[in-house]
Amino acid sequence: MRTLRAFPIILLVASCATLSFAQLLQPKLTVQNSGTTEGLIAVSPVNARVVWAAGRHGTFLVTTDGGTTWKSGVVKGAKWLQFRDVQGVSAKVAYLQSIGNDPANFRIYKTEDGGETWTLQFKNELDGAFYDCFAFWTPNRGISHSDSVDGVFPDIRTTDGSTWQSIAGNMPPALPGEASFSSSGTCVTTQGEDNAWIATGGSSIARILATTDGGDTWNAYNTPLVSSPSAGAYTVDFRDASNGIVGGGDLDPSDPNNARTAISGDGGKTWALNTAPPVSGAIFGLSYVRQLGECKQKLCQDTLRYVVATANSGGAAWSPDEGTTWYVLPGVTGGWAVAFASPTAGWLVGEGGEIIKIAF
Repeated sequence: MRTLRAFPIILLVASCATLSFAQLLQPKLTVQNSGTTEGLIAVSPVNARVVWAAGRHGTFLVTTDGGTTWKSGVVKGAKWLQFRDVQGVSAKVAYLQSIGNDPANFRIYKTEDGGETWTLQFKNELDGAFYDCFAFWTPNRGISHSDSVDGVFPDIRTTDGSTWQSIAGNMPPALPGEASFSSSGTCVTTQGEDNAWIATGGSSIARILATTDGGDTWNAYNTPLVSSPSAGAYTVDFRDASNGIVGGGDLDPSDPNNARTAISGDGGKTWALNTAPPVSGAIFGLSYVRQLGECKQKLCQDTLRYVVATANSGGAAWSPDEGTTWYVLPGVTGGWAVAFASPTAGWLVGEGGEIIKIAF
């Protein structure tokens, strides 16, 4: 479904007793030079040094030094496409997913040479399909999700990192008008070897579609987020097989106060609204402050329930307790996506080529 400045923070600590919790733990925000003015819509860290991003007019970016320098480029033949999702695998390997005004503009590309060349792996041929987002379990196993067409989600899956096959027959029936939002490439998330969750809206109920077997079978569960043709669940993330958070809201500018999140402790079967974050509009992207790979350091454990969320026009915020309490990220506006490689290496991207590094 279509969806239409930051400043470094310096904390001068004189006495812990005189500072609030938020002041003590406020993350450091560092603006990085992306080298482009194109709007950036998706971001995918591989580790603390290698990060991919993507956005409008066929634009992709990659850094191999943690964002000190960024290399930008345009995929050949894709200048008029918008890349709404990116999946980084390594400094050389990444996937891109695009949208456009023509059904054939919904495409998936892959590079294996750091963006020098891109191979077209999938081109949509189904009228009415709108591929919003994709996510991967491994470098070669992933799923791409589309809005419903005639009551069916025409989702596709790869098991070899090269070819994509339909799993429409595996998906639960769609509600009338049910769709997802291509706001940050995070309407689907994966976890472990076979778990995945998809956030939907556009109908009378915002739902989560969930699989525990790599997409062979799915169940649909209701969420308490507002839902309408312009509203629903936009973004979802899970920190383990049981605990997750979903965010959403309404794109209607006359109804800007529905930016909400809800959490689940049972793998997405049931959801409970938590405290409304201090943002407005719709929550385009959110992410746990995770550590990619195993981490036994205390810093990783302390940030296990930290969440950062960004809204389309209403700012960004972070929570140390999975949404019970929220704190504003000062000066951040127009953000689309956020993701972390570690608690000290996260990136938020948005309009005008904005890239902000976030470090807790």
